[in-house]
Amino acid sequence: MPTYAVTGATGRLGRLVIEQLLDSGVPAVEIAAIVRSPEKAADLAKRGVEIRKANYDDPSTLPGAVAGVRRLLLISGDTPGQRVAQHTAVIDAAKLAGVERLVYTSILKADTTANPLAPEHKATEEVLAASGLTYTVLRNSWYTENYTDQLPQYLGSGTILGATGGSKISAAPRADYAGAAVAALTREEDGNAVYELGGTAFTFDELAQAVSEVTGTTVVHQDMSAAELASALENVGLDAGTARFVAALDHSIANGELATDSDDLSRLLGRPSTPLRDAIRAARA
Repeated sequence: MPTYAVTGATGRLGRLVIEQLLDSGVPAVEIAAIVRSPEKAADLAKRGVEIRKANYDDPSTLPGAVAGVRRLLLISGDTPGQRVAQHTAVIDAAKLAGVERLVYTSILKADTTANPLAPEHKATEEVLAASGLTYTVLRNSWYTENYTDQLPQYLGSGTILGATGGSKISAAPRADYAGAAVAALTREEDGNAVYELGGTAFTFDELAQAVSEVTGTTVVHQDMSAAELASALENVGLDAGTARFVAALDHSIANGELATDSDDLSRLLGRPSTPLRDAIRAARA
């Protein structure tokens, strides 16, 4: 039976966790990848990872997916409005299976933030705390990829639009958060744990400067109100609901809700988090 299992294992974060488990020396036979579409995990199967099919939306598939597993990484679902029910189904299955530790990917400051993504994470943490399972909560801040994935737009327009009011974001690449998840899964730890995870904080002005330096193309940051940002995003093709949501996320940054002084990420990684300029160089490559 596998020791470790990862849900959402063919997603961008889940796949990195599996790869880092393997790279750290964990034998493939000790790893299970829980996926909706096994055909997407064919490369992992070739490396000896056990592929288990399950779906958050079909609770009957979950007990078999986590059977025999000692440590389970529950990567949060990506369907707004459905996450609490989905996560609860996994937690219930883990409890039934006798999982020794469940690791959950939450959001920074989940219990205090007004970030619009937070309520479902907070509710999941409450379900987990009431479950009786031993758990680790990884409260992840933003992915650096939220910005580096937009490099073509930044370079094309010469502008980074934002409504952050000069506040900082403690972002880090997915690979760093994956490394933290691997550490949480494999380390020996007594009782429950909650980690506030984020990289070295930067402002959008600093993001624009870093993009300019790395690429050789001048990019500037244009700050505006959340309402103005929503309008600007609609003008470039986003629907009104999505534009308002993105603006609300920037408003959360402006309120300091995605910045942290915690060194939990670097402590779990055993090294500093990846610098912003290195992440931009990697994205360019």
